[in-house]
Amino acid sequence: MVRVKICGITNARDARACVDAGADYIGFVLFGGSPRFVSPDRIRRIIQEVGIADCEAATVGVFVDEPPGAVAAALKSSGLQAAQLHGREPASALGLDDNESPLRGRAYKGLRPASMEEAERLAGEYALAYRDGRDRLPSFLLDANHPVLPGGTGHRADWRIAAHLAGAYRLMLAGGLKPDNVRRAVDEVRPWAVDVASGVESSPGRKDLRAVREFIEAAKGGRSR
Repeated sequence: MVRVKICGITNARDARACVDAGADYIGFVLFGGSPRFVSPDRIRRIIQEVGIADCEAATVGVFVDEPPGAVAAALKSSGLQAAQLHGREPASALGLDDNESPLRGRAYKGLRPASMEEAERLAGEYALAYRDGRDRLPSFLLDANHPVLPGGTGHRADWRIAAHLAGAYRLMLAGGLKPDNVRRAVDEVRPWAVDVASGVESSPGRKDLRAVREFIEAAKGGRSR
C-alpha cells in the first residue's frame, strides 16, 4: 500500500489529526522563506504534545540549502527523525559514501527535473541505497519543476517522468496532489509514497482536516508496487 506524507505541519492540532487519519510521515518545513516555516523548538513541542515519537508515523524536516552539520543539529534539537533536502544540495550532503557524514542514513533528496534526461541523471546521482537503516526513506522525492521556488507551489509534477522512475526507485511523488487526483496519480505512477502540503490546506500552514482524511483514504485505496 502506498505511503502518505502530509507536509507543512505547523501546529499540534493538525499533526494529531494527520496521525489519526493514518499518515505515515509528518513533515515540517524549516525553510525561512516558506509560509509554513516552524522552528526546531516549536517542532519539538508539537512532537511531544502529540506523542508522535511513540506512534507509527515518522517525522521529516524539509531543509533548503543548509549545510549538513546545521541540518543534523536541527534534527537533534527538534527531535525529527529524517531530513528532506529540497534545495541545490550536492549529492555529497546525503553522506552516501561517507561514514562520518552527520546525515548518513537520515536524509533523502527532493528532485525537480525539467526533462526526462535530467530526471534520469539526477536519480542516478542522488538515489539512496538501502543500507544503514534507510528502509523507511524513499530513494528520493520527485516534485514539480519551478524556475525559482524550491517547492510548495501547488504545481503538478510530470507524471510521465515519475512513472518512468518509479519502475526503478522508491519514489515519493509530490507536486499538485489533492484529494481528487491522488488516486489517479497512484494508479498511473505507482509511486512508493505520495506527499502533499497545499493540496489539503484551508490556508498556508493550516490543514483542512476533511481534505486530509479524503486524501489519505484516496491514496491508500489506489494501487502501488
